[in-house]
Amino acid sequence: MGKIFGRTLSLLVTFAMVFSVLLVMPVSTYAAYSLPVDVEAEDCTLGNGAVVTTNVYGTQYPGYSGDGFVWVANSGTITLEVTIPENGMYELSTRCWMYLGKEDETRMQVISINGKSHSNYFIPNKGQWIDYSFGFFYLEAGKATIEIGSSGSWGFILYDKIYFDHADMPDHIIDPTPCDPNATPETRALMKYLTSVYGKYVISGQQEIYGNGNDGNYELEFDYIYEKTGKYPAIRGFDFMNYNPLYGWEDGTTARIIDWVKNRGGIATACWHINIPRDFASYKLGEPVDWTNCTYKPTSSFNTANCLDETTKEHAYLMMAIEDLAEQLLILQEQNIPILFRPFHEAEGYNNTDGSGAWFWWGSAGAEVYKELWKLLYKTLTEKYGIHNLIWEVNLYTYANSYEWYPGDEYVDIIGYDKYEGSPNTWGTSAASSLFLTLVNYTNDTKMVALTENDVIPDIQNIVNEEAWWLYFCPWYGDFLMSPRYNDPVLLNTIYNSEYVITLDELPENLYEYDGEIPDINYGDLNNDGNINSTDYMILKKYILKVLERMNVPEKAADLNGDGSINSTDLTILKRFIMKAITKFPVTQK
Repeated sequence: MGKIFGRTLSLLVTFAMVFSVLLVMPVSTYAAYSLPVDVEAEDCTLGNGAVVTTNVYGTQYPGYSGDGFVWVANSGTITLEVTIPENGMYELSTRCWMYLGKEDETRMQVISINGKSHSNYFIPNKGQWIDYSFGFFYLEAGKATIEIGSSGSWGFILYDKIYFDHADMPDHIIDPTPCDPNATPETRALMKYLTSVYGKYVISGQQEIYGNGNDGNYELEFDYIYEKTGKYPAIRGFDFMNYNPLYGWEDGTTARIIDWVKNRGGIATACWHINIPRDFASYKLGEPVDWTNCTYKPTSSFNTANCLDETTKEHAYLMMAIEDLAEQLLILQEQNIPILFRPFHEAEGYNNTDGSGAWFWWGSAGAEVYKELWKLLYKTLTEKYGIHNLIWEVNLYTYANSYEWYPGDEYVDIIGYDKYEGSPNTWGTSAASSLFLTLVNYTNDTKMVALTENDVIPDIQNIVNEEAWWLYFCPWYGDFLMSPRYNDPVLLNTIYNSEYVITLDELPENLYEYDGEIPDINYGDLNNDGNINSTDYMILKKYILKVLERMNVPEKAADLNGDGSINSTDLTILKRFIMKAITKFPVTQK
């Protein structure tokens, strides 16, 4: 009896030990899911450092579903296998809780699909369970292995649910009205053209060197592109940096803009690396300062916040600088030349809303001051100087708090992203669709999004596949374009000669007189119910995408512009009518 009891006790101890180990060992239930995926995180395969629990070090996190949640520590991973039914864009999202630090502090997670890292994602601490999207991914039909928390992640996230399904892609139907209500006719015409091609094509661009670089040869990059591709970019980037109150000199920028637009038929974009004296404390307003003693970087003697105070020397200096800029912009306005204007660019710097990570002085006082600085520039140029030939571009990034730098819809026409390798990712020739879609979502797809600076130009096939329709790309000058480290000449030729890329020779001859009117809709009642509404829109969308190929759609009714084909133009026409976003397009039913 004693022996039996001893053996039983020993067996119970063994069971207890095994059970205690199982409680902390990762669950391994690897299974392939079909769409849509809506699973408990604990039902996925967990790697070392990820465990199922109901608390972390005794702290409860109530509100989870299922038997618990998955605590992913620094090296933990969550993996699931999904059956992809067809080539296309898909979205991965989760219900999670980042519990470390103060509110809105973030922890980075890396996502890998089929062994390839796709980006860094910064999950904020909101003090509760939140729904968080890792973005959209282009995947080909077959099996896909998805890993959350891949190498490089900071981790320490609680995961409750994992979701995966077809992506609901934005439509990119943008109101062509500029943010400036008094925009010139040429500016309005350019906006109409840009919004008409956005979401269907990418406009090619290239930044010229400023100052007296390339030994004064401003055409070096453009000749290089023509030599490799037989084409020229449609957009040329300029810089108003040298028109300033310090060492200001005439470097011919304004004249080159006039030549590019008037004589060569191109589109001009311009940034403004406006300089300040390194030693602003001893600077006297109006005195010349050698360029070697100037900077556009933050300097301790220049308080950016003071630019908003009319009693300060900083404000007076900024007004002098704006006056110099306005002089050039007025010359262009008199020549009927609009500009894609990108002032105070890259203000956020290293993701600190207080400005401590700013690369340039205009961002050094933080997001709130920056937004007021942007509005001050906008109002001074438009109201004081009567400048209305600008399409306003603001640079934003995609960190958790980047949107806090957005000045507001009424002051912005285009959101730009400056993409360089290692900022923070190595993107290669990918479309960087996660960046693009994040920026699109900032304004609910009401503003165009452009690649305003870059080194590597995305492969146009990736852009088409991932539907990351950047309005334009614009490599920086020098090696950023011409070094094979960044741009393979063979791929450059493919990009410039793609049917999806607009080059200089493909711009309309009447670009600055562009009408852009969408024709009247004579048909559109696709389900024959006597109404033209969202049901007809969805029918046409499914027809075009060939999702439901057997639908009985009357082709004559679906050809809304009467060009003999049914395509995305017809879809755009119908959606604009239904949404009544633009009231100039009357519709008459058949």
